Amino acid sequence: MKLVYTDEAIEDLKRLREFIEVHNPSAAAKIAAELVGKIGLLPDFPKMGTPVEIAPVPDSVRDMIFGKYVVRYSLHASAIIILRVWHGLEGER
Repeated sequence: MKLVYTDEAIEDLKRLREFIEVHNPSAAAKIAAELVGKIGLLPDFPKMGTPVEIAPVPDSVRDMIFGKYVVRYSLHASAIIILRVWHGLEGER
């Protein structure tokens, strides 16, 4: 299964890393690598996230929680699309 990032998700990852980097540069690299590593597990475990009940088809849009971060993704027959990534304190994107 193919893993695809939307432009918004890529910008989210950049934004989160830049925010953390201001306060703790070494943590920024570590957290970014851990997030990308967790996301990399999705092709093998596509339903590891929880369904987003407000989605038109809840089982096709899921949220994976990693520490304080949320990765929203959608499931398709041949791909997993990473829609957005945010810190839990930011609220839904």
